Amino acid sequence: MNSRDLVDPELLPMLDMWPTMTLSAELLPLARGREIARPPVPPTDVALERVTVPGRDGAPDIGMDVYRPGDASAPVGCIYHVHGGGYVMGAASEMEFFLRPMAQELGCAIVSVDYRLAPETAHPGPVEDCYAGLAWTFANAAALDIDPARIGVLGQSAGGGLAAALALLARDRGEYGLAFQHLVYPMLDDRTCTAPAHPVAGTFVWNGGSNRFGWSALLGQAPGGADVSPYAAAARATDLSGLPPTYIMTGALDLFVDEDIAFAQRLIAAGVPTELQVYPGAFHAFDAFPDAAVSRRARADRNAALARALG
Repeated sequence: MNSRDLVDPELLPMLDMWPTMTLSAELLPLARGREIARPPVPPTDVALERVTVPGRDGAPDIGMDVYRPGDASAPVGCIYHVHGGGYVMGAASEMEFFLRPMAQELGCAIVSVDYRLAPETAHPGPVEDCYAGLAWTFANAAALDIDPARIGVLGQSAGGGLAAALALLARDRGEYGLAFQHLVYPMLDDRTCTAPAHPVAGTFVWNGGSNRFGWSALLGQAPGGADVSPYAAAARATDLSGLPPTYIMTGALDLFVDEDIAFAQRLIAAGVPTELQVYPGAFHAFDAFPDAAVSRRARADRNAALARALG
């Protein structure tokens, strides 16, 4: 069966606009410099401030984008956001089109972290950057008019993997209590690289070759081996109990569909309140395409879940 035949017809134009590229060390500079069409940033009453905060244990400083709606009643809930990009690409500044309207709609603050990218910085650097930014957010909650009891994490793709790893790290260090984790087609399990190929998923946008490159860059070794830290690949954690209420969304044609479903099943078995949404005909990053009904539905479901989590 042609995998393209399984794609929601309204998403097919996105495949023509965003052709699949298999990442490699040679192609990474091109991929990082490639201009990707993003929706325009709508006008909002949301302030955006760029701050620089100290890294953890002498690591380099971290850039963070702080969004705050002008008409919100203080204190507000806060989404701590981690961008995607396969662990090797992306930046917080590229997500303004997504985060600014979200802060307006939900009436919450959003803090988006610029973690260091692999392969220049391998694990544990990226997740420790995320932890340092989370620590700054909690330490400055009062100054930012944020309710520290309503801070949770949101990440897409590799950002979802880092958000899940960050939730594990926060639980295990016991310094910060997260109100929720919201994982959007998260990249959770390096063992997907060594598993048999999925019969229909993983053909579009982010494929198996790119996945192997991304995981190899983060881990500094071939994926799928022994002794991979759960703070690098959250699916490696043997104990998922005590994690915050979780929302996971993915597409049925996304390379990560099996690992995301398996993670949700394990969270449920561990007693973690968990909601899972799998969208038929949808591939990786499908919700970025504004005109498809399945994308609109996914965004509405996501924001409704965030509104519930933020209280």
